[in-house]
Amino acid sequence: MSVFSERLVSLRKSKGVSQAFAAKEIRISPRAYQKYEYEESEPTLSVAARIADFYGVSLDYLAGRSEEK
Repeated sequence: MSVFSERLVSLRKSKGVSQAFAAKEIRISPRAYQKYEYEESEPTLSVAARIADFYGVSLDYLAGRSEEK
């Protein structure tokens, strides 16, 4: 599992939300969100920024470039 997908799953679970809820808040389809968690695709930069904003972390944290959220 990639760092991105691991952190995405971990952040979602720590927030206590479903994939469908997270997808709705990020303004993407639930299937697109699932693909990110299952390493079937990667988000565009604009979607990655919305994911980071939703979870209150940096893009560097999501990408595994930093341990600081």
